[in-house]
Amino acid sequence: MDIRITKAETLKDKVDDAHLGFGQYYTDHMFIMPYDEGQGWHDAQIVPYAPFTLDPAAMVFHYAQECFEGMKAYRTPKGGVQLFRPERNARRMNSTHRRLCIPEIPEEDFVDAVKQLVALERSWVPHSPDTSLYIRPTTIATEPHLGVKPSNSYLFFIICSPVGPYYAEGLDPIKIYVEDELTRAAPGGTGFTKAGGNYAVSLAGQVKAQQLGYSQVLWLDAVHRKYVEEVGSMNCFFKVDGTIYTAPAGGTVLPGITRASCMELLADWGYPVKEEALAIDSLMAAADDGRLEEVFGTGTAAVISPVGELRYKDKSVIIHKGEIGEVTARLYATLTGIQWGTLPDEKGWIVPVD
Repeated sequence: MDIRITKAETLKDKVDDAHLGFGQYYTDHMFIMPYDEGQGWHDAQIVPYAPFTLDPAAMVFHYAQECFEGMKAYRTPKGGVQLFRPERNARRMNSTHRRLCIPEIPEEDFVDAVKQLVALERSWVPHSPDTSLYIRPTTIATEPHLGVKPSNSYLFFIICSPVGPYYAEGLDPIKIYVEDELTRAAPGGTGFTKAGGNYAVSLAGQVKAQQLGYSQVLWLDAVHRKYVEEVGSMNCFFKVDGTIYTAPAGGTVLPGITRASCMELLADWGYPVKEEALAIDSLMAAADDGRLEEVFGTGTAAVISPVGELRYKDKSVIIHKGEIGEVTARLYATLTGIQWGTLPDEKGWIVPVD
């Protein structure tokens, strides 16, 4: 893809790796590419990071025709920069586009745009352990129109943010609250996409959990209110009697790229992995009699997040004595080793940035 580059005249000061936080600082440049009906995606550019000007009637504001992806660039011990399975992000974004009636972006153009932007911003990729450059590709509907229909114009853009760990706890086990009143996604809806509305409807549950002293929400299915699905912004895994369970990504659960990678690794290591509905009552019973051995969340932002406590209704259970489990720790060490280049990439998941 031919991308026109306009470099920023003044560059920002870099933030010390120890004070990055998550999603607070942004690099000097961004990628932009508009879409217009009859013209398609066109005029791809990398330009200085700056605010957009949008019409107040832009359809993204009124009908939420918007979606995003989350991915990272990693600094290797030798100073190189690499991406982790970027083609999977491109594929998933197009799946979201199809559900939201947004024109698809060729996968190779998506990946090329990410690579060229990260190559220009490579000095922003932090060097310290557990840090990375978070990449946020986003599409918004830009047509000024107040009738309900698919927009005839869009903007695809990519911004980057140097980040530290997503959770302040780092790899310490987090506490999870099981939400049984509110729901996140229903069959036939957009639960499998990265539409911004999915995250908006989750905020009330997240606030409720935090007010009770919990880090995140474990959502139950919207039909029966009994089967476990996602944890906040993560997929979730449960190790019960040596078998590892995760909710099927069949429409209400995001098909996470970290999730898929964990499932491949677990299969390689000989663990039985089942994608099936798991009732919260069965899970709590397994915790009572010692069969619930480990719980962990997976996602691009946090990578692997061990869960040390679950609360459902008025009952709390401690998992693995509140400590990180063996499988959880092994997955974290293996995935981050591949991502940061300290372990060999035997799966073909890494894409170097030139």
